[in-house]
Amino acid sequence: MSAARGYGVGGVEGDIQAHEEKRMSSVERPPTIVRWTLRLEDTAALDGAVQAIEPTIRSAFGTGRRGSVLRGEWLGHSIHPVLTDVVLGTWTSATVLDLFGGRESSAAAQRLVGAGLLAVAPTAWAGWAEWSAAGSRDKRVGIVHAATNAVAIGVYAASWVARRRGRHGTGAGLALAGAAISGVGAYLGGHLTEARKVASHDPAYDEAPPQAQPPTPVDAALG
Repeated sequence: MSAARGYGVGGVEGDIQAHEEKRMSSVERPPTIVRWTLRLEDTAALDGAVQAIEPTIRSAFGTGRRGSVLRGEWLGHSIHPVLTDVVLGTWTSATVLDLFGGRESSAAAQRLVGAGLLAVAPTAWAGWAEWSAAGSRDKRVGIVHAATNAVAIGVYAASWVARRRGRHGTGAGLALAGAAISGVGAYLGGHLTEARKVASHDPAYDEAPPQAQPPTPVDAALG
């Protein structure tokens, strides 16, 4: 009986340990989109496309004074994220008007879509300037980011044309599709700038300011 009881206790403890290990593994497991992005970084099949366009991109956007300006070296920070806010901000505002502004807002929504399309070129140029200086894994993600954005631009251009021809409903629907596609591109861009730090900045920002020392008991007592 005691042997059976001991086995039972051990079995319960084993089940508890297995449950805890399973719980911890599920907690530590990254989200699906993170695993997908990491696999994208490892996709060597993209290297052919990267190598095919890299010389042209570097020559057009990544070297000399042009590259310096597009990377925002004159400002101390990358200008690409600032410009993406202009593009995505105008397009998002257009969709807000489409959904809540009524028919009387259709002209304003069309102008917002058009403004975003006009801002695309300098935004892309700045992005390519950053891409030209990135590492190989980041360039793989960057080329998918660019391709996704190109599709979104095409959809928004179709939205503008539909609005221009008086088909406001079609234009609004295309803008919603463009928002979904550009959201994927925005996620990949955020991954590059936030997780991988693919963004120019002045070297002075690399010098961390001195950390304030916590007060000693004597200092605290003296006020």
